[in-house]
Amino acid sequence: MDGAAQIRVREVQAGVRPVRMRVPFRFGSSTLAACPQLFVRAEVDVAGRGVAHGWAAELMVPKWFDKRTEFAAAANVKHLARSVELARAAYTGDTAATPFGLFARHYATVSAQASAAGLTDLSGAFGQAVIDRAVIDAVCRALGISFFDAARRNVLGLQDTALASDLRGWNWNKWLARLVPLQSLEIRHTVGLLDEIHTVWYSEDGLPASLPAVIERYGHRYFKIKLGGDATSDIERLRAVLATLARSARDARYTLDANEQYADLDALQRLLEQLRGMPLPLYIEQPLPREASLAPALKSIRSPAPLLMDEADGTLDAFVQGRGAGWTGVSSKGCKGLYKALMNRARCQRWNRKHGETRYFMSAEDLTCQAGVCLQQDLALAALLGLTHGERNGHHFGDGFGSAPAAESRAFADAHPDLYERTSGPPRLRIRAGTVALGSLFTTGFACGAAPDLTTLQPLASAAALL
Repeated sequence: MDGAAQIRVREVQAGVRPVRMRVPFRFGSSTLAACPQLFVRAEVDVAGRGVAHGWAAELMVPKWFDKRTEFAAAANVKHLARSVELARAAYTGDTAATPFGLFARHYATVSAQASAAGLTDLSGAFGQAVIDRAVIDAVCRALGISFFDAARRNVLGLQDTALASDLRGWNWNKWLARLVPLQSLEIRHTVGLLDEIHTVWYSEDGLPASLPAVIERYGHRYFKIKLGGDATSDIERLRAVLATLARSARDARYTLDANEQYADLDALQRLLEQLRGMPLPLYIEQPLPREASLAPALKSIRSPAPLLMDEADGTLDAFVQGRGAGWTGVSSKGCKGLYKALMNRARCQRWNRKHGETRYFMSAEDLTCQAGVCLQQDLALAALLGLTHGERNGHHFGDGFGSAPAAESRAFADAHPDLYERTSGPPRLRIRAGTVALGSLFTTGFACGAAPDLTTLQPLASAAALL
């Protein structure tokens, strides 16, 4: 940890923009048509290098962080805004620490405050997850290095912590130095529950609006298929989707995501039994509700595919507990926290070494990351972790840079010509043969060669009104 930066966060600004889905996105029992996108800008004093500013962004998606029926979508968004306020208050004006030290110092307190305010674990962690990325961006800019260099040199300051006692003795400096970031990543296209899966259909803007059109346009071979929670109807639709993939995609591979919709083990068992004899998914993502995910009886289920934690991964030790219940995979998402992702990736490697086989694994998933800061930082994290394919769906269900000013979207496209294309209309994600190039993310800062326009953001307090 000799190269760790010592920092103080002087200010964190937060604002929002409206995002309207180009194609309504159905996951679980919810359909997302619009929601706010959060932007944060951190002003950070880096010892010996002066003051720098860093950015991060994330969608404030209702009914994912919190699926409790007693809370409406607006309440979910207000909880996420509250999480940002709690983290901002904890970080600003604090004494010097490393970037990771700042996170570790406040994690327990912010989590307790969020719980006391009625937030779920995922909602409570949201504020730190976003602000931490803005802090890292600022540190990288102050030092004139890329995010990948910062990780390799452990500028972030990862070290043993009581927050992850199971990783005691892990050599963070050595492990981080050996990570080899990917230069490209295959895109796993999400097939939502409302998507047209049979016919080739393009919308008026010339963009694909159906599964066959997506395959025709982008050349995907990885897919993520959403489930609704009823085994019979889910299997029927799955057979239809797989038939389309067999006709249209090359060497297709897929994952399943139930977004907590299988109410109990009996319901899940019915799905698993019907999967046998079919082409199997790479893994099944979060079929059970998060509150049922640590049931001891889960370990007795014989699943034909590995189970991967997503919504149940709400705390730093959730995957450790999940391992004891039979989960072997866990997702990486920027909205759940970069430091959690690094810890879980290290756990997979440590556990696999112990067992002498690749049993535990990590995936890259997407919460409809929008073009710009949000997408690029999440891609960079997946690249650092060595995740060769990742779910990316913001470019399909969203509308490119959406409501961002034209000058801002042009600046991002100019800075990242390998990642975006401008064949018609505003810049959009460039996908060739199902793959995106990541070379331009190796720039100074956290994967961004441009910055949002702070003057165009609305106050954080107005976020719920943007639904």
